[in-house]
Order: sequence, then C-alpha cells, then structure tokens
Amino acid sequence: MTQTQRIVAIIVAAGTGVRAGGAVPKQFALIAGRPMVAYSYDAFAAHPSIAETIVIIGEGQQALATESLDRGVRTVIGGTTRRESVANGLTAVADATHVLIHDAARPFLSAAVIDSLVSALKTRDAVIPVLPVADTLARGTVLLGDIVPRADLNRVQTPQAFSVEALRAAHAVWPADEDATDDAQMVRRLGVGVALVQGSAMLEKVTHPEDFAAAEARVAYETRTAMGFDVHRLEVGEELWLGGVQIPHDKGLSGHSDADVALHALTDALLGTIAAGDIGTHFPPSDPQWKGADSAQFLQHAAKLIADKRGRIDFVDLTLMCEAPKIGPHRAAMTARIADLLGLTIDRVSVKATTTERLGFTGRGEGIAAQAVATVRVPGMPA
Repeated sequence: MTQTQRIVAIIVAAGTGVRAGGAVPKQFALIAGRPMVAYSYDAFAAHPSIAETIVIIGEGQQALATESLDRGVRTVIGGTTRRESVANGLTAVADATHVLIHDAARPFLSAAVIDSLVSALKTRDAVIPVLPVADTLARGTVLLGDIVPRADLNRVQTPQAFSVEALRAAHAVWPADEDATDDAQMVRRLGVGVALVQGSAMLEKVTHPEDFAAAEARVAYETRTAMGFDVHRLEVGEELWLGGVQIPHDKGLSGHSDADVALHALTDALLGTIAAGDIGTHFPPSDPQWKGADSAQFLQHAAKLIADKRGRIDFVDLTLMCEAPKIGPHRAAMTARIADLLGLTIDRVSVKATTTERLGFTGRGEGIAAQAVATVRVPGMPA
C-alpha cells in the first residue's frame, strides 16, 4: 500500500431484515451471544490496513448500533435501497482513496480476505472476492431443464474493494430507477475491470431464520475447566449458609462475608475458567463493605464476567466435605439455588457431599471444606 492510500471500510447494515424474522433487524441479532454486525466490524477494526470503519444504519437504529458495537462507532443513515445506502456512505468518506463495501449479513470476515483485497488495490480500481460454483446448475421449475456449464462461474461475495473515484463515478451515472444488487456490477458497467480474488466459505450470507443456526455452528468455542477450593471454620453463634441456603445447625461458618464455603469455591472455579484471579481479587476480605455480604453476589459477579466474554457455563460440580450437618436433606434446595443464580437448568448443577472418615479438621468438626469444578465455553474466532 502506498503512502497516499487511505482505505475505509463501509459496512452496509441499514436493512430491516424481515426475512430473518426476530425482534430486531438481523444485522443486530445475536450469533453466539454477539450481534452479527460486530463480527465484521471487529475484523475491520483489527486490520492494520483499514484506517476507519463506518457502519451504514437505518433511521432509528442508532441505539442498536451503539449497543451492538461501541459508543465511538461512526454511523451514517442509509437510504431505502442498498445502492442509496452505499452512496450515503461514500459522501461520508471525503478523505478516503479506497473503500471496502461489506454486507453486515456476512459476519465471518477473515484477515486473509482483507489482505487479498488490499493487495489487489495496489494495481486495480476494483476487486471482489469470489468462490467457484461447485454444484451442478440446471434450468427448470417443475421439470429439469438444460444444464448450465459451471466453468468460469463464480459466487460473488463481499467485501468489494474500489478506488473511491471509480465507485463515485459509477454511482453518478447509474439510473435512479434501477436497483443494483452490488457495487461491482455498477463499476463494471462504467467500463472498469473488476479483478477477482479468492473468497471464503465462511462468508456465507445470513438471510433466513435457519441461517442463524448454521452461523452459530461456525463459531469456534474453546472449552475451559477450572477448580475452586475453600475452607471455613465452624463456630458457635454463626449462621450456616451452604450453596445459598441457610441450614439449621448448632454452629455456623466464620468468615468476612456470610462464609458460604460452597459458593466461594464455585466462584473461584468460574473465575479460573477465564483466568480472572480468585474471589479475594474481586472482593478483598479487608474491605469492610463485604462484611456479612451475601455470597450469591460473588457467584453472580463471576458469571457476569464470563457472560461479558460471551461465554457459556456448561456445568458446575460441587463437593462438600464435612461430618455435620448432613447435606443430603438440603441437596435439592442447594442445587436449585445455584442453578437459579447461574441461570442453569438443575441437570447442569451437581452437588455432592463426603466425609473424611473423621480425619483432619473436617473430621473433627472444626470446619467445612468445598471443592468445585466448572466447565465453560468461550467463543473465539470463527472455525
């Protein structure tokens, strides 16, 4: 790329997405817990050759765009057609030499595709990614007609890359009463040669409700498992809280908060899955605001940190070690409470108990120990 080039990405996200259904336009619908438009926006934002990324949105979609991306996102109001939306975007990039026009409905944009387009722009005014047609093509409606030779046939994708000068010229002469499905056909009619580069199977367009399931399956999840362990002393005059449930007993656990050893161990296990330290990192026992605090908020804090990374808690397993009280009569209540706090079904929460055969501090009834294991999935780049 020469010193004078300034490449701006324009994401077209102004549609209503009526074919996809749903409560919000499809470009803002969630795929693996993340708005669809965020995938390509982040891909452009992370690429060193892209100076700026602009998102074309529909009237009244500013709040959705801000919520889906970030408050610093630059947006432009689009038109009633895709062609008008791109034209509005071109007006907003006065200092750009080149633009990449991309459909928000193609979320899984790789750096390799951007690299190919940027490289081709060194010698071309227009370049698009394509994939060869692999299926047999045939004419016909009810009955099979003639086979269409597939040699030299390609599936056209986005982003499509152009010099700003060529694309503006194409828009200037395009008939106002004629729509265009993409920008490449517009510059080609102007007489500009459109170069082809290798596209990606990941750039499938998300259009219909069933496409969201296929898109979700393309997101790679990393499975992580971590363990938590905690111990608290049993003392007379304290309340006994285990697994978010108050249990009648002649002693309770001593600690700065409510000393719920079960929830503390679970919290540490969840924090461990995202390498976020331990419970003391987030809720220091030296801080007076946590004196007597409900440990449920600690567990929910860890769950929120996972959710903020678009992670999913798959399963938690808890083992309590004590001679008394008996855990069995309270297991169902504890399971239900933990499931409720984490937003899980009860079959994803395991609560067990064991003794230490009267050995050690738990065997002597001096305290209760808890060990927890959590398994989560954190989405990464598309597979």
